[in-house]
Amino acid sequence: MSTCLVTGGAGFLGSHLCDELLRRGHRVICVDNLETGSLANIEHIRNPEFTWLQLDIVEPYFVDEPVDFVYHLASPASPIDYLRIPLHTLKVGSYGTHHTLGLAKKHRARFLIASTSEVYGDPQVHPQPESYWGHVNPIGPRGVYDEAKRYAEALTMAYHRAQGVDTAIMRIFNTYGPRMRPHDGRAIPTFLRQALSSKPITVFGEGAQTRSFCYVDDLIRGMIALAESGEHDPVNIGNPDEFTLLELAQTVIEVTGSSSEIVFEALPTDDPQVRRPDITRAKELLGWEPAIALREGLERTIEAAGADVLVGAGR
Repeated sequence: MSTCLVTGGAGFLGSHLCDELLRRGHRVICVDNLETGSLANIEHIRNPEFTWLQLDIVEPYFVDEPVDFVYHLASPASPIDYLRIPLHTLKVGSYGTHHTLGLAKKHRARFLIASTSEVYGDPQVHPQPESYWGHVNPIGPRGVYDEAKRYAEALTMAYHRAQGVDTAIMRIFNTYGPRMRPHDGRAIPTFLRQALSSKPITVFGEGAQTRSFCYVDDLIRGMIALAESGEHDPVNIGNPDEFTLLELAQTVIEVTGSSSEIVFEALPTDDPQVRRPDITRAKELLGWEPAIALREGLERTIEAAGADVLVGAGR
């Protein structure tokens, strides 16, 4: 049995990762400060091999038992969050990553950082391979998240090269599924909330900008595969099926049977125009590719979460 430390373990991705690691027979230590995570995401876990620690990783922290794997997922990840707490977002990417890498070094654990496709910015290369260095605005409103993740990647590689830490870098593309907050600010939870409450679906710009959406079960499978590999360089994990946001809105209306109309709003600053992963390395190195198409993933999300949760009932 391996012991896995998961930072951000009470968040959307972190809680699904905790579930899957426990299902595979691992011990899990879940760390979260609940800034954007929620105890509701882990309250169902009744496993003696699960430990929950409320910690803010921007301060030094320690674990007194052996740790084999460190999954560093902690970070505000939606615009509504990192625009609300920009300085904390930068601190999580810098101090938090530094402290967590130090913990992995102490325990001689395999360290995986959950980075993001946002390191590519508004890409000039399409689809985006890991070799592409990106086109990021470091001083724009999104820069606090984009640059925090870019710095965290640089810090991870520095610990690998200079300190011999066994590291992995996972670049996550848009992921969705149960436990996303209805008011998260990202496209799928927003569209589902609006459609299920028969309110207008708000699409930014003309809706021509594209995204690639990966269902959470596929994402977690890829994450664990990368952690259990010997790879150190970045690997894209995402679904290469590409949709415009207008197509996404139309699909949500069809899946939910909603009577919502689509309305258009001004495009946010530095909103990427295209986003699609090149997953050649994931296929070759990990034997991984997504299995769940968008429509099926949306249906699973609605079924697992329930309409009341997705429309934010009681909030």
